[in-house]
Amino acid sequence: MRFSRFSTLTHSLSAFSAFASNSIFRRLPLTLPPPPPPPSATSRAVLRSMPSIPFLGSLFSSSATAKSDDMSFPDQRPESEWQAVLNPQQFRVLRQKGTEAPFTGAYDKHFAEAGVYRCVGCEAPLYKATHKFKSGCGWPAYFDSVPGAVKRNVDNTLGMERTEIVCSNCGGHLGHVFKGEGYATPTDERHCVNSISLKFSADDEAAAAKDAAEAKAKA
Repeated sequence: MRFSRFSTLTHSLSAFSAFASNSIFRRLPLTLPPPPPPPSATSRAVLRSMPSIPFLGSLFSSSATAKSDDMSFPDQRPESEWQAVLNPQQFRVLRQKGTEAPFTGAYDKHFAEAGVYRCVGCEAPLYKATHKFKSGCGWPAYFDSVPGAVKRNVDNTLGMERTEIVCSNCGGHLGHVFKGEGYATPTDERHCVNSISLKFSADDEAAAAKDAAEAKAKA
């Protein structure tokens, strides 16, 4: 009986070996598919700009652990007053250092020949219309700012060192600035700013320069 079972098992294995050697398995390709192409410059800009918090930062939640350098700002309103004048989305970004989702902001694809982008919280002038350029990153991009309008902080919240930018008048979070990405701009910088932090005004540049001078005098 034992010999019969052993003979049956041996026969089955021999039959499977013959089937495999003549079946489709023999014709399967032995080479691996080529690796995917590297991400484009635009994709790299989006990945660098967006928060790398687990599960997409809970869909772009606040990075409230970011710590600004010890700074005093001319506009010293308490957080309770900011909550009264800003809507919840504006408060999350400006006061809690949140980030809006890419390609969703009102000013991502907004371009004007003249005008000023102001801080939505305190209305201080931040960027001229002529500073804005098309980066494809998903957020408004500017190669420069109104002189003295923004301050820079070191941001280490995501396990990497980035440069946060805030309104120099009220300390409201604007976004981050990146340098050396190869854009054909005079500064080779990209101020990646949340649309929700901004308010566009069609003021002329003379008015913007006057506001900037007043803000600098208060600092």
